[in-house]
Amino acid sequence: MVRVRLAPSPTGTLHIGTARTAVFNWLYARHEKGQFLLRIEDTDKERSRPEFTANILEGLAWLGLDWDEDPMIQSERVEEHRSAIRMLLDRGLAYRCYASEEELATMRELQKAENRAPRYDNRHRNLTADQEASFQAEGREAVIRFRIDDNEDIRWSDLVRGPMQWRGADLGGDMVIARRAPADQIGDPLYNLVVVVDDAAMEITHVIRGEDHIANTAKQLLLYKALELQVPVFAHAPLILNAEGRKLSKRDGVTSINDFRSMGYTAEAIANYMTLLGWSVPEGMEERFTLSQAADVFGFDRVNKAGARFDWDKLNWLNAQVLHGLTPEQLLDAAAPLWRQKKWSLPDDPSWSLALCELLGPSLTLLGDAVDQAQPFFVCPELQEDGLKQLNVEGSRSALNHLVESLEADPWDGIDIAEAQSMLADAANRAGVKKGVVMKSLRAALLGRLQGPDLITTWSLLARIRQDLPRLKRCLP
Repeated sequence: MVRVRLAPSPTGTLHIGTARTAVFNWLYARHEKGQFLLRIEDTDKERSRPEFTANILEGLAWLGLDWDEDPMIQSERVEEHRSAIRMLLDRGLAYRCYASEEELATMRELQKAENRAPRYDNRHRNLTADQEASFQAEGREAVIRFRIDDNEDIRWSDLVRGPMQWRGADLGGDMVIARRAPADQIGDPLYNLVVVVDDAAMEITHVIRGEDHIANTAKQLLLYKALELQVPVFAHAPLILNAEGRKLSKRDGVTSINDFRSMGYTAEAIANYMTLLGWSVPEGMEERFTLSQAADVFGFDRVNKAGARFDWDKLNWLNAQVLHGLTPEQLLDAAAPLWRQKKWSLPDDPSWSLALCELLGPSLTLLGDAVDQAQPFFVCPELQEDGLKQLNVEGSRSALNHLVESLEADPWDGIDIAEAQSMLADAANRAGVKKGVVMKSLRAALLGRLQGPDLITTWSLLARIRQDLPRLKRCLP
């Protein structure tokens, strides 16, 4: 059975890059009728926070990504990691390195001055017992390094990138697998070692992650071999790039799923768009789809090698399609909490709120637009420059005055389009202006500006809760 995993570090909120990796893992697992698992890599004691773990899990659930087992907590498995390191030490595949930070810094400075790539020179690979004793007598603590043969030929077949090949000499010297600790102890195990041990324990069959992990994969393959563990299949997805073609980062502003949610993007649109960040749909399939529809056809043969450039226009289009497809009831469920945050009171009769959602729905791009566009229905808007200009057109205020007289004589509170049209025509005749002048003037009075949703429906909704007369009267001479 295919078993894949997402292994986020809870050192921050759910990042879009991590979320896209989660989507690819979930899609592949569901396509193969396999399992999607989670591992919380919380061994960074200083930066890991339980609230970040909660944010990551909540964000994944919001996106519609369910997992098949309780998450593995990496910090609970430190003894298993140390056991693997002891095995490597016992077999002579790892050793204690006592080089100080000052010595390593001097080594790197010399390499830089000589225009050489930075790498550990393996100086403590073959210490004698007496040399180790001498370093220990000085009070030095040791990291533990894994031996890497410079002549090692490392190969794997990547599901995205095809045949891959690295040389041991390209990996920067013997790899640190545990932090500094006294000579009789093993310090905190480090990333490449613990990932291998945990993936094996979880019986992961496919490791799907970003291409920035390719060098780690080469190192981890050596550890799989040394620990005699089953090697998974690897797939390295392209990075998400900004508009300039650089890796998307915090400098680009919005990178957290929380940010996208607060901006008014829907889970469906975000999940849809992240699937398209590096994966191309099969011929005949629309770019607007659900996760389940994508899972039916997902495969790495359609995942691109090149970086995926983030396109705000495409995301906005997808989000608009989702919002336009909501029923008035669904949009009301999403918008009403936002309206209540503004302290706006909804009528007891839900038909008014549903009619408002039906009116606004087709023009929304972000859910937040339902707040901006609904504001004139709850709060009397200020008159904008274009609205004031329209009210100064000859006959404009006279026409509004005739509308006020008609409404006071026979209050209109329905959605009878024919009656509304008749009232507008009558006001135009009595004021001696064209009907278009009345329409524009009414819009300016009700909404404060000349742009907005369908005028007749807008007027009807405002009339139902008697907000039209005060707005019209404020525009009279």
